Amino acid sequence: MIDLLARAKRFAEVEELIVAMPFDPGPIGWTALLGACRTHGNMNLGARAAEKIIRFDPHNASAYVMLANMHASSGRWEEVAKVRKLMKDRGVRKKPGCSWIELNKTIHVFVADDVSHPRIKEVYRFLEEMSEKMKGLGYVPDVRWALARDHEIEGEKRLRHHSEKLAVAFGLISTRDGEPILVIKNLRICGDCHSAIKLISKIVGREITVRDAHRFHCFRGGSCSCGDYW
Repeated sequence: MIDLLARAKRFAEVEELIVAMPFDPGPIGWTALLGACRTHGNMNLGARAAEKIIRFDPHNASAYVMLANMHASSGRWEEVAKVRKLMKDRGVRKKPGCSWIELNKTIHVFVADDVSHPRIKEVYRFLEEMSEKMKGLGYVPDVRWALARDHEIEGEKRLRHHSEKLAVAFGLISTRDGEPILVIKNLRICGDCHSAIKLISKIVGREITVRDAHRFHCFRGGSCSCGDYW
């Protein structure tokens, strides 16, 4: 019920429900609420949800990361620094993100800013071309997801080199036109990558599926099966 109400942005009812509950929602309930707050930009309630999750599990890296991302989205960089310091003091480390795609029975793994793949120059060249085409459709890189304060160009570069974008690009240049591709990511897909891959699916006319840590995202014709909620 918390998840349903939060998805619908009925946060006042969510708070009333939590107060009326005879027990604490627990990590599952608070995590669902945090995800909705991140999506809809409810900073205050999201911070409360993150604090609750951290109390249950002080080493839950995803709660810290989501909280830091929310602060960054609001330009609250001092709060971002506090969250990072708290993670450092508690020895909490974010799991390194990576994405992979299987082609011809071979698994190709990518990490952010990858330089190890033998075709990485082609991948970066393709993404640069896509970036210009996406901007022609109104795409604006959301540098808040890069957590790069006051460095818009650097932030855009970081976003372009996220692992899911690299894996998608490699899949597209390595398969036939019209052939669908499937990319797997070990963490939650970032908001900018989600927006970018929607546009890429429209530009190339291909079905692109990304399975992240939470669900399948099927991108087709400029939209995603998740309805922009994940």
